[in-house]
Amino acid sequence: MCPNTSIRLPKGCAIVVLPNISDTRGSLAFAEAERHVPFAIRRIFWTYKVQNNSLRGDHAHRTCEMVLFPIGGSFDIELDDGTSKVLLHMDDASRGVYIPPLVWCRLMNFTENAACISLASEEYSAEDYIHDYEEFKALASAEDTAQQRQ
Repeated sequence: MCPNTSIRLPKGCAIVVLPNISDTRGSLAFAEAERHVPFAIRRIFWTYKVQNNSLRGDHAHRTCEMVLFPIGGSFDIELDDGTSKVLLHMDDASRGVYIPPLVWCRLMNFTENAACISLASEEYSAEDYIHDYEEFKALASAEDTAQQRQ
């Protein structure tokens, strides 16, 4: 049960469906920056060999955009914009999720041999990470208020 496009996602989040070519030899999915992924890719990293009871992510970004794909096994991802949360089960390598800035993200329930590839709009910067949930909620609320005034 990969991301269901009928689920209401937190603000700015979107399901990303990649072209998928399948035949008797297997399947191939591909992504092109600024075509299938809505930004120029500045960093790629992957998470793997995660213990089933471990939590990954558990933060938001100030400016960095991300797209995450399951490239093996499966895991769950919780997305939270400060006012609404959704839990997605990720198990299809051709379907990912776009995560804009100021969305809290938690990855959990990894199956054995699960792997997640992350495409990022920015190079690593420790200052871009928000690790305190209360700080995140305050920033997300302030952004909502600023958008409502426009």
